[in-house]
Amino acid sequence: MAVIFAADVHLGPERPDIGERFFRFLELQARQADALYLLGDLFEAWVGDDDDDDFAKMVPRKLRALSDSGVPVYLMHGNRDFLIGERFAKDSGCRLLDDPTRLELHGETLLLSHGDSLCTDDHDYQAFRKEVRDPQWQRRFLAQPLAQRREFARHARDASAQYQQRQPPEIGDVNQQAVEALMSGGQVTLLLHGHTHRPAVHDFTLADGTEARRIVLGAWYEQGSMVRWDENGIELIQGL
Repeated sequence: MAVIFAADVHLGPERPDIGERFFRFLELQARQADALYLLGDLFEAWVGDDDDDDFAKMVPRKLRALSDSGVPVYLMHGNRDFLIGERFAKDSGCRLLDDPTRLELHGETLLLSHGDSLCTDDHDYQAFRKEVRDPQWQRRFLAQPLAQRREFARHARDASAQYQQRQPPEIGDVNQQAVEALMSGGQVTLLLHGHTHRPAVHDFTLADGTEARRIVLGAWYEQGSMVRWDENGIELIQGL
């Protein structure tokens, strides 16, 4: 059984090159998999399942073609697309995942996360994350006209880019203590996440002496990134 994981695709009409790369991935690598897991930030921004933009309507059709071919597709919310809802899931054939999610595969337990909840040193972001993940905030936001929501998303992206430029690089990475607390609480030794855009494999030791591994998926701004896990092992692949 070969299972594929990806994150931080950041699809949007402003970057058709990313869309072409991702749609080719769906037709080639993903079509040969037994399942596909998308761990957040599939979109650069998602303002609601009622978005009538042509590109926003194209993506669920592409995902539906994959799921209809017999490849289950699982989708986790990220910090850019936390407003994906049941309508999108129905249209695309995706099954929405909680963050984190435990997965049993090849006799091992894997913990899946988008990864932004682990960046606990960024206090401003964590406060923002708590606000926008609140169901009441989301209901108020989704009740606004679509044009107003799009303007909010544009402003939020610009503000985020400026904020990140002012922060030390380590602030945008995960906190090791938060990682170990999550893994120990979930009783797992393997964690897979995205969000930080720093693809790598990290080996370390938990407090009880257990050897552990954290695998970080890369973003798709310049090239595709995925993790493939089959009976031969797990591999981080860059350059799709």
